[in-house]
Amino acid sequence: RSIPSVLAGHKYTSSVRKGVIVIGALLSLGNGGSTLHVLRCLEEQYGDQWTSFTVLLIHSGGYSQRLPNASALGKVFMAMPFGDPVYQMLELKLAMYIDFPRHMKPGVLITCSDDIELYSTGVTETITFDKPGFTALAHPSDLAVGTTHGVFVLDPSSFSGKGGLECVSCLRFLHKPDVETMRQSGAVCVRGDCPQLSCSGSHGDSGMASECVYTDSVFYIDHSTAKQLLMFYKQVGTLCCEIDAYGDFLQALGPGATPDYTKNTSNVTREDSGLVAVRQQLYSLLQGTALNVIVLNNSQFYHIGTTQEYLFHFTAESKLRFELGLQPVAFSIFPDPARTSDRSSIIQSILEPGCVIGPGSVIEYCRIGPEVSVGKSSIVSGSCINFNVNIPSHCFLSSVSVKINDRVQYVTMVFRVGDNLKKSVPLLSDIRSLQVFGASLPECLDLWGIEPSDQLFSCGDTRLGLWTARIFPVCSTLSESVRMSLKMLNSVQHMSAFKLSGFQLLSVEEMLTYKDVEDMLKFRKQIYDEICLQRQKEKSDF
Repeated sequence: RSIPSVLAGHKYTSSVRKGVIVIGALLSLGNGGSTLHVLRCLEEQYGDQWTSFTVLLIHSGGYSQRLPNASALGKVFMAMPFGDPVYQMLELKLAMYIDFPRHMKPGVLITCSDDIELYSTGVTETITFDKPGFTALAHPSDLAVGTTHGVFVLDPSSFSGKGGLECVSCLRFLHKPDVETMRQSGAVCVRGDCPQLSCSGSHGDSGMASECVYTDSVFYIDHSTAKQLLMFYKQVGTLCCEIDAYGDFLQALGPGATPDYTKNTSNVTREDSGLVAVRQQLYSLLQGTALNVIVLNNSQFYHIGTTQEYLFHFTAESKLRFELGLQPVAFSIFPDPARTSDRSSIIQSILEPGCVIGPGSVIEYCRIGPEVSVGKSSIVSGSCINFNVNIPSHCFLSSVSVKINDRVQYVTMVFRVGDNLKKSVPLLSDIRSLQVFGASLPECLDLWGIEPSDQLFSCGDTRLGLWTARIFPVCSTLSESVRMSLKMLNSVQHMSAFKLSGFQLLSVEEMLTYKDVEDMLKFRKQIYDEICLQRQKEKSDF
């Protein structure tokens, strides 16, 4: 069955109603810590009964620093550019996994909210989660993809590479390995040995490669192993560090696993003092546990976790756009479509005649006035722009409702697509390496009349970066917040002063602390109601 046809019928409801769907991410615990916390919540809610459940656990997205328009509500609620009204990632996930519960023993199926797995199997081939320990799906990918994902070292004696689906034993799991480590570990598969492979490129579109690795996506934990993890969580008490469900659980599995990874923190966003000790405890707990892999040779794995991936999959001629039937204009009012490109994406927005949207740009949950021009490859989210302005190409603009002292106000972040919001430096003297639209942060601060100091950053004197820099003004209206942030951007582009004196300034981190989700949803609902009203009017006129 195709994903669009399943979504159109909303047939997934009856398939999952006998199980439990959990959506969540506790930011201070990491997705592994939040998994453990969810297991405890299930036990507290249902007692021993939870061990008979089939559970779908979707991590909602964490901070989403590489795709910050999804930070406030979570990637799992990210709008997809198709459907009438538009579907969210949650609905797409449920449609993709519609057949899993009937072939799944009690346990927990864990998935992220920023990836899409599409696959084809033979008529008699079925994805089944019924083995003890861990069971993971694996997808053929090129080696470059493997460096940013998990890679399975498959047991060659149990793997042929033939057919659409193959159940294989896994010797060990590598977390974001370099190419040399993949080769030394025996993870690389030569295409000639696996004639059925259709390898995914960095965007899922590079076609066949001479060498492949098998990368991770969804994995399942049987109820017995889940109970072991829950007991571990109870014994530890309060976690003092972030745990990665992929890196810290899966690397302990398989006969070839070693404890070496427990001391390797090169892939850790924030290193906490207790991380190594917790990893070592998890390794001792899980060592010897089976890691079963379901190899999907005819599959594609798509990641939509960065601004570049978001723009590529939603606007370029990607395979994902073709396979899901993604639309250039999805559930929107846009009376002048000739002034945009088929390579743009308009999602649940109201655009007035006269506005221009450049190719490769995404507009979601917005009101765009007639005198607005958006350049190419830009992202505009949750904004109201009712004034004359030219938004430059490669611009990232996203508005957030905040509630401070019981008063709803608005802040709009603006960056260049590709600006590194995850990067941080330890010292104030190092902030020159932080770039905003091609200019150093100190240059920008000077233009905006902001004094560089430790108080500039919401994290105090640690993690000094664009994520924690208090540079965005709080305004009384949504439109005014957009206007002010675009003036900040204009001052950087033209190296002309625009002083921010008199404004309360927030960092992106603080926007999420003060976010008012209810007001953001209210704005989206107003757009939804207006589109529905317009549709009804068009039908009655017809």
